[in-house]
Amino acid sequence: MTRTSAPQTVSVPAIHARSWLLVPGSRPDRFDDAANSAADAVIFDLEDGVIPSAKGAARGHVTEFLGSTGTGWVRINNATTADWSIDLAALAGVAGLSGVMLAKTESPEQIDRTAARLPGIPVLALVESARGIEFAFEIASADAVVRLAFGTGDFRRDTNVDANALAYARSRLVVASRAADIAAPIDGPCVTGPADLPSELAVTKSMGMSGKLCMHARDAEAVNHALSPQPDEITWAADIISRLGAAGENVSDGSDLPKLARAHRINHMADVFAGF
Repeated sequence: MTRTSAPQTVSVPAIHARSWLLVPGSRPDRFDDAANSAADAVIFDLEDGVIPSAKGAARGHVTEFLGSTGTGWVRINNATTADWSIDLAALAGVAGLSGVMLAKTESPEQIDRTAARLPGIPVLALVESARGIEFAFEIASADAVVRLAFGTGDFRRDTNVDANALAYARSRLVVASRAADIAAPIDGPCVTGPADLPSELAVTKSMGMSGKLCMHARDAEAVNHALSPQPDEITWAADIISRLGAAGENVSDGSDLPKLARAHRINHMADVFAGF
């Protein structure tokens, strides 16, 4: 593969990254464009985005890119498959590997086994089944996990539910992440087109999720905007902090404390995303 440009240096930490762009590992022609897109993070896909007969070539493309000057995450195959072990062997020691997303995670043991093969590499746990939701807290508590992500398509296939039932699963992931003291989870992608993205992002944010998977680079900018503090939120936060005091010195009612905490969170995230 001939590199045509240097990749974007992604400075948003993984715990705060809003847009996570999935790129098939079998499409090296898309790698540079993805790296230079507005996405906070890029995930090179070796799992469902690649047909079985192309997985070997995809590994070669991804490791070549990440072994030269590219950086990014890699979605590896689930831990019950032979491809999982082959993926890990190929990625061991690759300089540009930022982390791995473990497909179809269903237990903390799967995380631990993955981390043992890639010491020091962070893991995104992609939860895509009823069993994964049931063990969400245990998965989120695994040492190597930095965030949970929700595989909405496979979850619906596993449970035969419609979109309305996804609220329960999203809530479980949000609560599990908070209980395990890790960053809020990453929501599944919008697969029906740009017209539906704003309403999907409204759901993502209202459920307490702070990131979203993207299938197309065109979606990254909208995701970043929607999942960042909005001007009216920043104004509200400034007013609350001014009125209650940064340390709560003017608080006269305990019900003000959640408002002050939310105001500080908004201010912090505005600082994190300043310039992006």
